[in-house]
Parts: sequence; structure tokens; C-alpha cells
Amino acid sequence: MNFKEIQELIRLVGKSGVSVFKIKEGEFEMTIKTSQEQHIVHSMPATQAPQMIHSPVAAIAPKFADQSSGGIAENAAEDKKYLEIKSPMVGTFYRSPGPEKGPFVKVGDKVDSGTTVCIIEAMKLFNEIESEVKGTIVKVVVEDATPVEYDQVLFLVEP
Repeated sequence: MNFKEIQELIRLVGKSGVSVFKIKEGEFEMTIKTSQEQHIVHSMPATQAPQMIHSPVAAIAPKFADQSSGGIAENAAEDKKYLEIKSPMVGTFYRSPGPEKGPFVKVGDKVDSGTTVCIIEAMKLFNEIESEVKGTIVKVVVEDATPVEYDQVLFLVEP
């Protein structure tokens, strides 16, 4: 079983809500366990930080909504015409392979299925994330070196 197959199994088990999943293939054996405690511990920091950040933004947001009626709705409709490259795991998003190196992809770059678009660091392991879609990068949704959640949109791609 290769790394991509293991990643896909972890993703599917996470989505399914199954608490324990075991697989045995020849000499290879793997057990994936999930529990409510892990999800609660993981989501606690994510909910605490936005509360502090979103409080000042909430006061400003209505002013913008009044100035450009329908602007937010137009952006949402515009984003729906694009394909999304999503994070297959929880970790820290990096656009480039190293601090002194350029990003894997920039806005305007063409990507094919299998093109490496970023790295996500999870538990001190750096995982190269490949595009599953073909098209042109139109938006990098996540800032470099920021935490990302599972299934969070990283890039928008025009087919």
C-alpha cells in the first residue's frame, strides 16, 4: 500500500464517522482510530482564536455590506464557477519548498492533475499536495505558513 492510498483511507475514515478501521493486506497491517476527544481537543484552539479576531471585524463588516450591496453575493457566485483544491489533512500550509525558494504555483500558473501545488506540515512530516484538477490558478485562498483544516479550500482553479 502506498502513501497516497493510506492518505485516501485516512480521509475516507475521517469523513465516514467510523471510530475504528482495520486493514490487513499481506504483511501490511494498519489500524485507524478516531475519537470524539481528539476532535474536541483539535477544535478548541480553532474556535478560541477566531473569537478574538472576529469581534472587531464583525463591527466593520456591516459597513462594507451597506456600501456594496450584493458584492459579497457576487463574489460567492463567482467563486462557485471555479474548481477547488482542498487540504487533504490538518496541518500548516506552505506555498514553497523552503524559506528562500519560490512558491510551487502562483496566480496565473497552469496546473495539471498531479502538479505539486503546496506542502502541508503535519506532525513534523512535510506532505506534498498535488492538484487533482486541471486549469489555471486564479486565487490562493490561504496565507503562507498558516494552519489549515481538513477539506479547507487552498486554491481556486479556472478549468
